[in-house]
Amino acid sequence: MERIFKEFKNGPYVTYLLLIIQVVIFGLMTLAGGSTNTNVLVFFGAKVNQLIQMGEWWRLFTPMFLHIGLMHLAVNSVTLYYIGEQIEGVFGHWRFLVIYLLSGFTGNIASFVFSPNLSAGSSTAIFGLFGAFFMLMEAFRNNQAIRAVGRQFGLFIVLNLAFDLFAPGIDLAGHVGGLLGGFLIANIVGVPRIGGTSRGRQIISLVIFIAMVGFFLNLGFNN
Repeated sequence: MERIFKEFKNGPYVTYLLLIIQVVIFGLMTLAGGSTNTNVLVFFGAKVNQLIQMGEWWRLFTPMFLHIGLMHLAVNSVTLYYIGEQIEGVFGHWRFLVIYLLSGFTGNIASFVFSPNLSAGSSTAIFGLFGAFFMLMEAFRNNQAIRAVGRQFGLFIVLNLAFDLFAPGIDLAGHVGGLLGGFLIANIVGVPRIGGTSRGRQIISLVIFIAMVGFFLNLGFNN
C-alpha cells in the first residue's frame, strides 16, 4: 500500500484529477440536455460576454471545464493527458495547477475581449501548458532532458497552432491568450526541479502579467 501511495504521489495526479472533472461535468451536461445545447452551456458557465459584463465574473474560469460535443472533449482530454503529464512532471503538482488555471483564465479574458461568441473548452488552459513548454525551451535550452521533451512535443504543438489558423469556429483569441499567459505564469512560478528561474525574470513576468490582465479586463468591461 505504501508503494502504491508513493507512486500516486509522484505521478501526475493533478492531470488525472482535471481529466476526471471535465468528464464528470460533460456527463452532467449530457443528462441536463446535451453539451451542444446553448441553454445547458450557459447554465454550466460557458463564456458569454454580456453576462460577464453584468457581473458573472466566474465565467472567466468555468469555461475551461466545459466541452461542446464528445469530439471536443476527446481531443482536449487526449491532449491534456500527454502534455499535462510532462509539464506536471517538470514543474511539480501545485505549480502545474497554477499554470493551468491561470492560463485558462487569461485565455478566457482574451476571448472576452476579442470574440463575441459563446465559448467553452479546456483549450485555453491547454495552450497555457504549451506556453509553459515554450518557456522551458527558452529558459533551459542547454538542458538535455528539456531538449528530449522538445523533440517529442515540439511538432505536436506547432501542428495544434497551425490547425487553429485554418479551422473554422476556433476561438483563436482564447488560445493565444492562454499561450501567452502560460508562458508568463511559468516564468513566475519557476522550475526549481531543474535549476529554478532568476528573480529578475520572475518579477518582469509578474509585472507584465498583472498589467496585461488589468488592461484587457478594463477593455472588456468597458467595451
